[in-house]
Amino acid sequence: MALAIVHTRAQLGIQSPLVAVEVHLSGGLPSFSIVGMPETGVKESRERVRSSLLNCGFEFPARRITVNLAPADLPKEGGRYDLAIAVGILIASGQLPPGCADAYEFLAELALSGDLRSVAGVLPVALSCRHAGRSLWLAVDNVEEASLVSGLQLLTARSLLDVSNHLAGARLVSPTMAAERPVDRVMGDDMADVRGQYQAKRALEIAAGGGHNLLLCGPPGSGKSMLASRLPGILPPLVADERLEVAAIYSIAGVKEERLFAGIRPFRTPHHTASAVALVGGGSNPRPGEISLAHQGVLFLDELPEYSRQVLEVMREPLESGVINISRAALQASFPARFQLIAAMNPCPCGYRGDQSGRCRCTPDQIQRYQTRISGPLLDRIDLQSWVPGLTPEQLMGPVEASETSVQIRERVISARAIQQQRQGCINDQLNVKGLEQYCVLGSEQEQLLMQAMSRMGLSARATHRVLKVSRTIADLQGETDISSAALLEAIGLRRSPL
Repeated sequence: MALAIVHTRAQLGIQSPLVAVEVHLSGGLPSFSIVGMPETGVKESRERVRSSLLNCGFEFPARRITVNLAPADLPKEGGRYDLAIAVGILIASGQLPPGCADAYEFLAELALSGDLRSVAGVLPVALSCRHAGRSLWLAVDNVEEASLVSGLQLLTARSLLDVSNHLAGARLVSPTMAAERPVDRVMGDDMADVRGQYQAKRALEIAAGGGHNLLLCGPPGSGKSMLASRLPGILPPLVADERLEVAAIYSIAGVKEERLFAGIRPFRTPHHTASAVALVGGGSNPRPGEISLAHQGVLFLDELPEYSRQVLEVMREPLESGVINISRAALQASFPARFQLIAAMNPCPCGYRGDQSGRCRCTPDQIQRYQTRISGPLLDRIDLQSWVPGLTPEQLMGPVEASETSVQIRERVISARAIQQQRQGCINDQLNVKGLEQYCVLGSEQEQLLMQAMSRMGLSARATHRVLKVSRTIADLQGETDISSAALLEAIGLRRSPL
C-alpha cells in the first residue's frame, strides 16, 4: 500500500480541528516533503521522523515521500504531528498492516531516539477525540492532563516502538480510562487570618456571592493584597464542566496548574509591567492571556494605577462579554474570559491620603493625575468599591478576635449561588437586561431610593444595572425573596468611590 491516512488534531484557539495526515510513497529520487500550510516546526519533523524510524529498527523508505496535512488552509505548527507522520510512513511502506490506525488519533512529538515527548494543548484534543469516538495515543507525560476527560480511552507509550508493536498486534498496550477526580476542599488561605477590615470582608463576600468586580482602596500595608488572596477560598469549587473548560485553556498555554485538577478556581496576579498582549492574549499565533487564564476564577490587579492606560482599556470588552476575540491576518481565535476582577490601589502617589497618621504631602494636582490614570469607563464596570483603612496598633497587636472562617463564608456563597442558578440559570453578574427586569424587580420605595442615588451620584445606565445586580446578590445572601431597602442601600453605598 503506497497511501496511508492517519488522524491527529491541530490547535486553533481553544478548538482542536481534525487533521488527516496523508502519506504517499511514489517512485523517483528519494525525498521527503510536507505540504498543507506547515510552519518551520512542522517542516523540521522530517529529520525527527527519519531518525526515530531508523533508531527504532525500522526501514526508512528510499522513495519519494509526500505528506499532506489536510485541510490545507489550516495553519499547522509544532511537533504534535510527528507520531502521526511516522505511523503513516510505516503503514504506507507496508511495515504496519493497513487500517491498523483507523480507530486511533495520535498526538506526540518524537525524539531522535524514537521516544515520545509531551505537547501542549492536549485537553482540547482529548475532548474532541472523545466526541469523535476514537482512542487517543499520547506520551506518558500527557496522561494526567488528558485523564480529566471522562469516557475517553487513552493509550500511552514511551516510544514509537511501543506504538508500532501494539498496532501490529505483537505486544498490546493496556488502555487507560479516565476516572473522576475528587474535589479538594482545602481552598488556600483563611479569611479568619485577617484582622479587622469588616467592611472589606463584607464586600468580598458579596463579590463572591454574585461574581461581581471589586476595587479595594487604602494605604500601603492595610491588607488589600491579603484580602484579595483569600477570595478563592470563599468561592465554590469548579464543577466538572468548568474544570474542563479552564484546564483546556491552561493546556493550550502550556501552563501546568495542579490546583485546577483539584477543582480550585484560578487566581492570576500579573505584574503591573505586563503588556496588553500578555494580559488579553495575542501573538502571531494567538495564545491565551492572563484574562483567559483567570477564566471562571479571579484576576487580581495590584497597584492598579501603575498599569499602562492602554493595557487597562483592552479589558473593557472582555469584562462585558466574557470572551476575547483576537484577529490576525491569517486566522481569528476566540478565548473565554469570564473572570472576576479584583483590583487594589492606593488613594494617592505616596499612598497615605486619608490615613490617620497624616503623612500625606501630595498636592491636589498630583492626586488628580494619579487617580485619572484609571478611566471612567473602566471604573464604571467595577461593581463594588471598598475603603481598606490602615490598622491601629491596638488592632494589629491586640488579642485575636473571633472571626468567621473561609469555610463559613463559603457556605453562604454556595447557598446564594445555588439560589441564583435555580432561579435564573446563571449568577447575578451575568444577568442581561431582560433578566434584570424579571428578577430584580423593585418596590415603589426601592425605586425612589434608586432614582435619588442616580441623580446624586450621576450613575450611568450600566452603573444602575450593576447596583441592581449587587442588591439582588445581597438579598440572596440573606435568603430574601425580594430586594429590600436595606439591601439596595448597601449596594448603593458600596458603589460610592472611596477616593
